[in-house]
Amino acid sequence: MKTLIIAEAGVNHNGDMGIAKELIEIASQSGADMVKFQTFSAERLATPTAGKAEYQLKTTDSSESQYEMLKKLEITEVMHRELIAHCKLLNIGFLSTGFDIESVNMLVGLGQNIFKIPSGEIINFPLIQHIGRLGKQVILSTGMAQMEEIEAAIGVLEVAGTPRSQIVVLHCTSAYPVPMSDVNLSAMRTINEKFNVSVGYSDHTLGIEIPIAAVALGAVIIEKHFTLDRNLPGPDHKASLEPTEFKAMVSGIRNIEEGLGDGIKRPMPSELLNLEIVRKSIVASTEIKKGELLTAENLTTKRPGSGLSPIYWDSVLGTQAIRSYLKDEFIEL
Repeated sequence: MKTLIIAEAGVNHNGDMGIAKELIEIASQSGADMVKFQTFSAERLATPTAGKAEYQLKTTDSSESQYEMLKKLEITEVMHRELIAHCKLLNIGFLSTGFDIESVNMLVGLGQNIFKIPSGEIINFPLIQHIGRLGKQVILSTGMAQMEEIEAAIGVLEVAGTPRSQIVVLHCTSAYPVPMSDVNLSAMRTINEKFNVSVGYSDHTLGIEIPIAAVALGAVIIEKHFTLDRNLPGPDHKASLEPTEFKAMVSGIRNIEEGLGDGIKRPMPSELLNLEIVRKSIVASTEIKKGELLTAENLTTKRPGSGLSPIYWDSVLGTQAIRSYLKDEFIEL
């Protein structure tokens, strides 16, 4: 099954539509399936006195509040429509995370059919209930969450009207960037087994190997932040991939998908040509006269495998030679 790769532009547009459109172009060129933004109102998302995360203090103006930072990163409905049109032009899916009920409603009005619940909202039951009532596909991110909180959020969605079959739970570690020691990728499988739900991975590591490994472990969705340049000002650029890195990640994921195959063990077309070359046949290890008993002393196995297979070794031992053989000739039954 093809992995849904979401190029997370997030707020890396810095409030600039030119940058936002360029991000869409990069996502399309990389081979991603969707590009995702974030839909919010600073007024509805944070109080004026809300502080910033440590990583945000390092990557933005430390004198401004979280509210002031978010205000600069809002995108209006008109801007959304322009971005959606640009995505259609470039044949890539548009997606945005709504952080509040009003933002979700706006996305519904814009025709969005998949709704992402970000890690920070996994305990926001009013928002989760509202999204659940839509009956659409839901992506639930689980950064910072306990298993009990994941179970509760899935339960809220189901009671509201979204069946488990329409939910994909993303394992995630909400650090920017995530140290390898905190990735805990095996938790993705635990979530899958515990809740009988499709799983994916939202990645905040600096490299590309962890999301590729997640696909090998069964992720059906990969979400990864990307940017035009990690040196741009803004909260998320430092923990994002640059264009060439993102393209390499997509290529790696597609290779893994192809390499996983269908799980049926059988000789593959590319190896059939080697079969006779590397397998062996039963041959005479010395001269054998017609009628002589065939034994472990006058028989051996050697390449190529175009003669009698060693599978029949025990059946051959103790029988009489039907003809004379020179050393290394194939034995016949």
